[in-house]
Amino acid sequence: IERTGTDVTIVAYSIMVGKAMKAAEILAEQGISAEVVNLRSIRPIDTQTIAESVKKTSRLVSVEECWPVCGIGSEMAAIAMEE
Repeated sequence: IERTGTDVTIVAYSIMVGKAMKAAEILAEQGISAEVVNLRSIRPIDTQTIAESVKKTSRLVSVEECWPVCGIGSEMAAIAMEE
């Protein structure tokens, strides 16, 4: 976890982590507390960290440069729903 928060979980990896951190700063200026999760590994994906964060915030935003279908965001959405 790169930044702790309570209102929304932002999950990113690679170059998008920096963009997610910037988004969290902008959200903080608007009174929204964003938790930023840095996926250091895609395989295996850190299911536990994603699930624990989403349980805390009840919201998930995936920030990625990937395929629009069947990408990492799809897997994160599945994890959020299953957990």
